[in-house]
Amino acid sequence: MRQIVIIIASLLLISSVSAETLNARIEAGKPVRLGFANEKPWAYLDSDGKPTGLINDYTIDILNRMGINHIEPVFTEWGGLIPGLRAKRFDIITGGMYILSSRCQKIAFSEPIGRFRDAFIVPKGNPKDIHDYPDVVRESARLVTGVGYNMTNSARDAGLSESLIIQVPGPTEILSAVKEGRAEVGAVPYFTALYLAKQAPDSLSVSDPARATSQTRHYIGIGFRKEDNAFVELFDEAQAKYMGSQQMLERVKKYGYREAQYPDGIATSQLCQRQ
Repeated sequence: MRQIVIIIASLLLISSVSAETLNARIEAGKPVRLGFANEKPWAYLDSDGKPTGLINDYTIDILNRMGINHIEPVFTEWGGLIPGLRAKRFDIITGGMYILSSRCQKIAFSEPIGRFRDAFIVPKGNPKDIHDYPDVVRESARLVTGVGYNMTNSARDAGLSESLIIQVPGPTEILSAVKEGRAEVGAVPYFTALYLAKQAPDSLSVSDPARATSQTRHYIGIGFRKEDNAFVELFDEAQAKYMGSQQMLERVKKYGYREAQYPDGIATSQLCQRQ
C-alpha cells in the first residue's frame, strides 16, 4: 500500500510540474529560463556566464519592464531549442528564431521583433557571384548550414541537390567548413554572416542580401510554449512600448540592428499562415 501511495504521489508531482505555466513559475518565485544556442551576435554567454547578444538583451529588457528580474540562461544546440522548450527544460527561446508556419505548429511566438534576410559567407571577393539560392544552384556549389536552420529547406526549394547540402551543429562549424574549402557557401542569417566574416576577413566575404531577389524577408520572434499564451500577451504589450524606445535603440545598436530591421506591421498570426 505504501508503495502505491508513493507512486500516486510521484505521478501527481509529475503532472503538476508538466502542467505548470510560465505565469505560475513566476508567481512561485522560480526563475524564467532563457534557452538559446551559442550564436553571436544573436544570443550567447559572456565571459562571466551571463546571457547576452541581441535577442537576449532585447528580451531581458522587456522582462525587466514587466518586473521580472529572476532570469537564468540555458545553453543548448540550435536543433534542441524547440524540443527543449516543449520538454520544459527552459521557458523562452531567445536564439533569434524566424517565425515560420512549420514552427508555429509546435510553439507560440511573440509579435515580430525585427525583419531579416538570409546571407552567405563565401570565399573572399565572392568569385562565383553568389547572393541568392538560385545562384548556389547555378554554380552547383556545396552549401553548409546548421541543423534545424530554415536555410536547408530554402536550398532544397531552390533545387539544390541533397548531395550538395552539408548540415553541421552551428556557426563555428559553418565557418570552418567554408574556410577549409569543404563548402563554397555558408548559409546563415545576415547578422551571423557579418560576424563570421569578421573572424576571417582575409579569406571570407558576405553576400549582398539586397540582391537576393527570390528570398522572402523573414521575421524573428521570441518563442514560448503554446500553453503560455497568457504570458505571451503580456510580453507583447510590454514589447509594443519597448519597440523604438531610446532604451531599445541604445541596447541594440552595437549589434547592427537599425530602423531598416524594424517590423513593418505584419502580425505573427499572418506569418504563421505563410507556407
